[in-house]
Amino acid sequence: MTATTTATAAPSVPAAPKSGAPVEDGTAGLVRPRPQVGRPRRRAYALTVRALGPVALLALWWGSSVTGLLTPDVLASPAQVVDAVGELWGNGQLPDALATSLTRSGTGLVIGLAAGLTLGITTGFTRLGDELLDSSLQTLRTIPFLSLVPLFMVWFGINETAKILLIAVATTFPMYVSTTGGVRNTDRKLVEAMRSFGLGRVAIVRQVVLPGALPSLLAGLRLSMTLSVIALIAAEEINATEGIGYLMSQAQSYARTDILAVCILVYGLLGLTADILVRGLERALMPWRTAGPGGGSR
Repeated sequence: MTATTTATAAPSVPAAPKSGAPVEDGTAGLVRPRPQVGRPRRRAYALTVRALGPVALLALWWGSSVTGLLTPDVLASPAQVVDAVGELWGNGQLPDALATSLTRSGTGLVIGLAAGLTLGITTGFTRLGDELLDSSLQTLRTIPFLSLVPLFMVWFGINETAKILLIAVATTFPMYVSTTGGVRNTDRKLVEAMRSFGLGRVAIVRQVVLPGALPSLLAGLRLSMTLSVIALIAAEEINATEGIGYLMSQAQSYARTDILAVCILVYGLLGLTADILVRGLERALMPWRTAGPGGGSR
């Protein structure tokens, strides 16, 4: 028998394109992505932009007072408000009232933050705490804290206890909601890994859960500090005999719009100061969040 050999044809290899000829690889018409890298803004520029709004409002206020659109019986002029600040500071009324209001707000805020943090960790980290407490706390959260003013006056009278507890109730629930959400969003695999290394519940909460929930905790702190100022205004309407609210009630009795404007500005500055403090805390604890969506610093 004669052996026949069958020649197998080698696969044809496409010829290399000539130099300069386009390569048909399916990418024709596509554009190379160029990620946008935001240029960091100078701090002076950012501060200038932030100041434009308040300066515009001040200029509008001053212009309306000069032209007579705003009469002193409606709203005092900026110059009269500055004179009122000097008067109140000189006779010691403003420093004393400010110290009293800060003490009330700070004490109520500390109580509210402690209660909200404790309840949030309990309901967010344990199933039993969630089943026992969350539904009741969510129901209480929907009750406006201003509606509790008459009840607190009946329970605690018109002393400092009613005012401080009203601020504490107002600041508890923002911290509770933020803490619960942050704790529940903690990586469960990381928690189980720490348990396998022998860490107890308290150590896991301190070393794993709370650091992981830090963004939510700071958000709750920010909301609670803002609400503490709002609740302070309501609390100082409960027959106060000292504090910024007392100055407002006295100024209302004598139609002193300049002192009323001073008290309103003090409340606004307290809220702004609280917001600046929390922002500074965020920059210190979470420096990676200081950049905005465009890549520039906030």
